[in-house]
Amino acid sequence: MAVLSGSVHAGVALEQRKLPMKFTWVDCQPNCRGWVSAAGIVTDDTPRDFDEFARGRQLGGATIVLDSSGGSVNASIALGRRFRELGALTTVGTSVQTRTAQGAPANIAPVAYCESMCVFLLLSGKTRYVPETAHVRVHQIWLGDRANDAKAATYSADDLMIVERDIGRLAKYTFDMGGAGDLLSLSLNVPPWEDLHELSRDELRLTNLVTTDMVAQAGGPNASMVELTPKSVQGRFVSSAAATSPEPAKPVKAAEAMSRTGGVRTAMTPPEQK
Repeated sequence: MAVLSGSVHAGVALEQRKLPMKFTWVDCQPNCRGWVSAAGIVTDDTPRDFDEFARGRQLGGATIVLDSSGGSVNASIALGRRFRELGALTTVGTSVQTRTAQGAPANIAPVAYCESMCVFLLLSGKTRYVPETAHVRVHQIWLGDRANDAKAATYSADDLMIVERDIGRLAKYTFDMGGAGDLLSLSLNVPPWEDLHELSRDELRLTNLVTTDMVAQAGGPNASMVELTPKSVQGRFVSSAAATSPEPAKPVKAAEAMSRTGGVRTAMTPPEQK
């Protein structure tokens, strides 16, 4: 019998989404190859943190499991390009270790959130899978230090230039990753003072965020878990890039844009989940 209840798991996952992104290798041998858990907010330091995590690991064609409420626009773009260099499969979920009489199998709980700039990290996968129960939600980028009260804040011409510049960077990245213009349209139509827009299954395909339904549901007793087995994903990866440290991320200027978290950059981070 598993000892991790659904309510406890939900609370732990929420706390992780509030913290800076953490990368963890989840080893599930001999049942599957394993995967990278990427949970939390993307900060200026996240690309460098991933470089440190990747150093010495053979991550070419790895699965990256996302559970994030967004973060820095430019840091997310840099991180997404690193994922693409690896030829990764990206998906949405929360890694769960459950203790049973047979041991401690690792599974992915698909009831997870990929919001704001996390959606563009999802787009970085050469192969992209979104479980039916995952929540993928979008909104505009905004100046991070004014997102909490965007209507009441004042803005300068320089502020407008920063946001428009970063929209341009995001557009180039979207097309470089094989995304559709519909993803930008859906995101940029939702201002920071409105609720995020949750993408439907049709919109996930319209935006090209989903490229495969090949990741099979686990046949175990807990139907909410997804197990990534070699049969499910083998042969779907394209890149053979080894995880040597890519070039370090460029320092982010103090005026760059983030979605909904603090700082003076533009960011994409939604309000806390209740």
